[in-house]
Amino acid sequence: MKILLLAINAKFLHSSLAIRSLLKYSEIYSEHIEFFEFTINQSEDFVLSEIYLKKPDIVCFSCYIWNIEFVLSLSDNLKKILPNLKIVLGGPEVSYNSEEILRNHESIDVVISGEGEKTFFELSEFFIENKNSLDNILGITYRKNKEVIKNAPQIPLNLDEIPFAYDNLTGLENRIIYYETQRGCPFNCQYCMSSLEKGVRFLSWERVKSDLDFFLKNNVKQVKFVDRTFNCNKDHALKIWKYLMENDNGFTNFHMEIKAELIDDEEISVLRNAREGLFQFEIGVQSTNKQTTSAIKRADNFEKLKYVVKEIKKGKNIHLHLDLIAGLPNEGYDSFAKSFDDVYNLSPEQLQLGFLKILKGSGLEEDCNKYGIVYRKTAPYEVLFTNDLSFFEVLKLKGIEEKVETYYNSGRLLNTIRFCEKFFSSSFRFYESLSEYFISNDYNKQSHTKAELFFIFFNYAKTRPELTENISMVRDLIKFDMLICDNLRTLPDWTLPFDDVTIKKKIFDFYESEENINRYIPHLKSFSKKQLSRICHIEVFENDVVGLNKNKTENGTAILFDYNDKTGIDKGAKYKVIDL
Repeated sequence: MKILLLAINAKFLHSSLAIRSLLKYSEIYSEHIEFFEFTINQSEDFVLSEIYLKKPDIVCFSCYIWNIEFVLSLSDNLKKILPNLKIVLGGPEVSYNSEEILRNHESIDVVISGEGEKTFFELSEFFIENKNSLDNILGITYRKNKEVIKNAPQIPLNLDEIPFAYDNLTGLENRIIYYETQRGCPFNCQYCMSSLEKGVRFLSWERVKSDLDFFLKNNVKQVKFVDRTFNCNKDHALKIWKYLMENDNGFTNFHMEIKAELIDDEEISVLRNAREGLFQFEIGVQSTNKQTTSAIKRADNFEKLKYVVKEIKKGKNIHLHLDLIAGLPNEGYDSFAKSFDDVYNLSPEQLQLGFLKILKGSGLEEDCNKYGIVYRKTAPYEVLFTNDLSFFEVLKLKGIEEKVETYYNSGRLLNTIRFCEKFFSSSFRFYESLSEYFISNDYNKQSHTKAELFFIFFNYAKTRPELTENISMVRDLIKFDMLICDNLRTLPDWTLPFDDVTIKKKIFDFYESEENINRYIPHLKSFSKKQLSRICHIEVFENDVVGLNKNKTENGTAILFDYNDKTGIDKGAKYKVIDL
């Protein structure tokens, strides 16, 4: 008997915690079970052939909104070429509508609903040893004499009963590692499936410490907690934060999804002592419109959230990722613009503009008529328009989302953007204008290199009267941002790189001076002059791009960029204004 556990991930960078957890819980049958990971970017033909060549008896897919269409099509074709194959689906995308899945797809034999470890074990026991019967396995929906049967739900496990998912990290060297310390969510957000599970279960503290030690000792690059609200229990969150700070390996980053309003001054004080880059927090704001947050049953306090975000940012050590959702009830285009500005003005390292997805079983699925929400009927069930937001406005917001991702979230033009947006009525209107420029010039119809994106932005600035008056500063800031992002040996002509023989000689002599090295880059004094010229870059700017006018000379402002260490939360080169 051969059983394949299969994950179809959204990207190669991702990994599947679910199939690893199922495998570990059923480890006594490991000689019969294998797991494989693919991505939705691979062709169905490739995945189909890979599965076929394994000649499995049973395949089990972990299903989510990003892969369900792929999985269903793949399953239908697998059954044609392997007619005796048993196909089992599980995961959030099939848990709520398991009966519908079986009625509409004859290729599917069994659906696991909800928490899957114990149910998968009992199914494996049934298929491998012919023990028990499908009638007695909780948490499944299956066919019996062409009739669809749905059994009672599985009883939730004590989380400590589920073995740690990772024995080793082979094959995960370049992927995000996912980990959970709790299941369930105490909140009732109407767009989210987590609201269907009542209560929260936690791993024991001894188990959490043991799991974290594994990640720390193996120098994992990033561990992403999948806990729905990591800090819903203050004691639990504080213990983990303190333990990771006390045992920090100086390398691993831990990503948590938190509710900012729950953070108090004690926690802020603790977090101030974390290494820069140790923690990364994702905060779902979704909207600052009170009518909207009330409709989706989020009892949020934006003033408290602002306070917490600002206090965390004062520490300059934690990467903040804030989320908004477009298409929520009672939020039109102008209201979303205000929500955007409210959140953007908090200066998060990343601002994600998502679009409402109507998940099966969520509260909003039942309220679509009430709010005029019209959405795609195929995954990911994204909103098309609502009573408050037209399809044209959705398209405009998608253009703005792309510009935020391209120029802000990428970190490519932060200083330039902060300068330029001052000349608009709001930050949202600045991105709106930039998006309109892309569309009017058909730049949105093709991909662009980084160099092209910088040049396009410069040309955009030249079309705006308010920016044209400051075009020299805009040009210098673009050049400054380019050099923060990348160690460029040559700059494009349009940036007007310095072409002064005297300055070039001064830069050449700079690295010869022991006094200069000790003054500006003492941490690099063990490097040779040739090595320093590669690790660093010196550029002279016509304008004072860093706001230090006292350092500006008749030859402009000279800045040294240090690329030896780009480990901070901004991942940019360190820089210093120097005397030449």
